[in-house]
Amino acid sequence: MADNYLENKYEAYLQRKAAAEKAKRLAWKKRMDAYKKKLAEEELMNTIDDFKAVSVVVFDADDTLWDNQSYYEDAEKKFCELMSGYGDAKYVSEELYRTESENMCILGYGAKAFTISLMETALRLGGDTLPASVQSSIVGIGKSLLMIPAAPLDGVRETLEKLRESGRYRLALLTKGDPLDQENKLKRSGLADMFEYVSIVADKTVKEYNDLCSDLNITPDRMAMVGNSFKSDIRPVLEIGGYGIHIPFHVTWLHEKVEEFDHHRLMRLKEISELTCLL
Repeated sequence: MADNYLENKYEAYLQRKAAAEKAKRLAWKKRMDAYKKKLAEEELMNTIDDFKAVSVVVFDADDTLWDNQSYYEDAEKKFCELMSGYGDAKYVSEELYRTESENMCILGYGAKAFTISLMETALRLGGDTLPASVQSSIVGIGKSLLMIPAAPLDGVRETLEKLRESGRYRLALLTKGDPLDQENKLKRSGLADMFEYVSIVADKTVKEYNDLCSDLNITPDRMAMVGNSFKSDIRPVLEIGGYGIHIPFHVTWLHEKVEEFDHHRLMRLKEISELTCLL
């Protein structure tokens, strides 16, 4: 009896000790989370102060205002399934990436360029054995990308309206790709009337951003570029002295992946609705 009593007391002691240690860890975590939140808020406020000179906010389109890359990834998956007789999905994707990389300088970006790369890859892998039915299906995959819904992502319309109605900023759109395809997506999105200026370019480099500043009659330090691609939307703008607002999308095109870096003219947000911090 005595032994059982002592064992029960000791077990109860261990349980109380474990509960106390758990409560202590949770309290410490709560304090640390609050501290990190405070630091993040202070850092954001300091960044916002740096953005006070901005008078024009420029937006990327694909995967910033509407979903685009998800449809391309689905298309690539269907293509790999069609080509499964010539290699596994990893191999087919690698071959497609190689074809796209070689074609980019002459075909640019967009559904039409992607479709040509799909067909070229298929013919290289399949040769004379590639059935006409597969070729027809590949064309169908490409055409489907010309009908992407371009429905605005959550918070996009409301945020654009708030920025425009504030009177503090001029809003512009800069997107790369096939002009007709991008124009049609913009029409389907219903966002065209939100922008004072729209430019569709073959690529986004320092040259295109300098041209944009010239068209808008501003110096780079008056412009903030909002986009999901660090390579195309952020890095070139920082290079010419502008401001970048990076809002990553949940998927990133492999050709757009680059090493990122911090910068005093760079703001990182999780979603577009957070742009109202500029107001």
